[in-house]
Amino acid sequence: MTHSLTDLDFYQLDDLLSPEEKMTREAIRQFVQREVLPGVERHFASETFPVELVPRMAQLGIFGANLKGYGCAGMNNISYGLIMQELEAGDSGLRSFASVQSALAMYAIYSSGSEEQKNRYLPGMAQGKLIGCFGLTEPDHGSDPGGMETRARKDGRGWVLNGTKRWITNGSIADLAIVWARVEEGITGFIVEKGTLGFSTRDIHGKFSMRASITSELVFDDVRLDEAHHLPNARGLRAPLSCLTQARFGIMHLRICILEVVNRLCLDLLGQEHLRLGCEADLVTLLDGSQGDIRELEVRFRSTHVGNRRRKNIERSFYIEDDILDRLVEVKVRGD
Repeated sequence: MTHSLTDLDFYQLDDLLSPEEKMTREAIRQFVQREVLPGVERHFASETFPVELVPRMAQLGIFGANLKGYGCAGMNNISYGLIMQELEAGDSGLRSFASVQSALAMYAIYSSGSEEQKNRYLPGMAQGKLIGCFGLTEPDHGSDPGGMETRARKDGRGWVLNGTKRWITNGSIADLAIVWARVEEGITGFIVEKGTLGFSTRDIHGKFSMRASITSELVFDDVRLDEAHHLPNARGLRAPLSCLTQARFGIMHLRICILEVVNRLCLDLLGQEHLRLGCEADLVTLLDGSQGDIRELEVRFRSTHVGNRRRKNIERSFYIEDDILDRLVEVKVRGD
């Protein structure tokens, strides 16, 4: 989509952004339009991740954007959220890659690691030379970390790790995994590097969504780790949950992106001219289904003059029935 959403900024959120935040958003938007969109459909179809984009993403300061020091860009949280918002407009898998690298893997080391660990890993991760993943979800417990079965036990001066993690973004392409395990004292975290004896990965195929993203299973079979790979400040569930909180800031912007993209799609289907004229219209849009199954979807759209945008209660409204919204999102994902 090429037209701007500036005239549809009903809440005038742009007025709240600083020039630096707008510049960051524009830089990522141009990157997505010029370098992501031309090839992402091919990766979506073949279930591959566009690794060729990683160096450019690092140059733009995307990885660990809101972390201070260690080669990170040191942006504010709003800028980080805008980065995630623009990446999501290109592809959910690409945004997920950046989110896991930054808010989960890098932030785990940043918040729970030793100074030696931060200096060892974070600069390379910010440069895109080291890729990380976040091993929390397990096969039998999903997003309930309280049921965690992965275990680590003390063995001399080191640890022995056993367990399985599943649905892990970046899993098989990661140079290091942040792995959460149960120990005698509760929950703690470890850094497991690729190639460590007993550590293996298996990719998960046949996904309906996040297809341009690597999703894997991580298996730990008597993996031996020294104390240098233990996150010393990771104590209890608070440690991994704080990483998820960091990631949710980007997820909030993801929701905004989805609404904007659907809005753009609707405007393409309905015609931009109707909005400019401030008219009322009932339009019927035909969307092709698979194997000739054509569904007739009625989209009702109502708008008022642009001059009303500053009223406390938004005068202009754009109504889309839930099932129509779902269908439009499906069309976007499938590329129909």
